[in-house]
Amino acid sequence: MHPAVHSATLADLLAVADEKPYYELLDGELSQKAVPLFRHGRLQPRLANQLIRHFGDDAADDEPGGWWIGTEVHVQLPTGDVVVPDVVGWRIDRVPDPPEDFPVKIRPDWICEVISPSNPSRDTIRKLQIYHRAEVPHYWLADPEQQSLTVLRWQPEGYLVILTAQPPAQVRPEPFDAIEYSVAALLGNAR
Repeated sequence: MHPAVHSATLADLLAVADEKPYYELLDGELSQKAVPLFRHGRLQPRLANQLIRHFGDDAADDEPGGWWIGTEVHVQLPTGDVVVPDVVGWRIDRVPDPPEDFPVKIRPDWICEVISPSNPSRDTIRKLQIYHRAEVPHYWLADPEQQSLTVLRWQPEGYLVILTAQPPAQVRPEPFDAIEYSVAALLGNAR
């Protein structure tokens, strides 16, 4: 673990981006994301694929579509923080072209973090507060250890918990509520 560098800037992050791609700039501090365990690494692409199939920019004509969805994208928030969400999305009606910059400088419409057992407060407290300050409309917490999905909606006072569910529940989680999902499938457990 490297010591934190306080009052770090975007230039500091960009200087280490090639050798340390999983660093973020949180509250003026270069911060390393937790090393993902297999369960985390399995959940992230499966959740993204579930959503991309129905909501991605190349979804079939009979699907809702309308979103750019990616994983591990560096995003500079309006607050100046640079985050690397596990899964992130932008509404195509708001962002007509795929975000291409490094880091992307357009606030996401939705972020999902997969909670790491080594540092759960990073996603449930620290990044939750950062995303709220940046006014990210929708924030999901996927917890592979607890087998739970928590869906939050931005409000000025703080995020409002809209949904908390575990398998075998079927849910319509905002902002992707046009489709019903198995919580197990979203958490990467569908066989």
